[in-house]
Amino acid sequence: MRIFLAGIMQGSHVAALVHDQSYRDRFRRAVENRWPEAEVYDPFANHANSIGYGLEAARKVFVGHVEMCQQFDLLIAYVPEASMGTAIEMWEAHRHSRVVVTITPLVHNWVVQLTSQAVYRSFDEFLHALDTGAIDALLTP
Repeated sequence: MRIFLAGIMQGSHVAALVHDQSYRDRFRRAVENRWPEAEVYDPFANHANSIGYGLEAARKVFVGHVEMCQQFDLLIAYVPEASMGTAIEMWEAHRHSRVVVTITPLVHNWVVQLTSQAVYRSFDEFLHALDTGAIDALLTP
């Protein structure tokens, strides 16, 4: 199984800033504990300095990530607030019939509702779904 860890990076920052990315380690550990054989891709891990990329490098990385979202089995999206890049990744995964699981308080957001097979309001709710096999059920045709 291949899993893409999508989530807020720049969000609504006006300045060239990145949100705290420490959530990614928690999500990665939880996913790897549940599916030890899975390939887990974290876009920030390979592009921690992406805020400083020039336009061509940014385009190449972004398009590459969007293409990955079209191919991976599961996209886990962490969206504590609006995130345009994550929304596009969610949309592309959805358009290509991939499973999208979203952790967000934005439960009324149309992108969240239309692209997600499951929505959890918190990391703890997501962990519970992992532990009970609720997410595994989404992955089984």
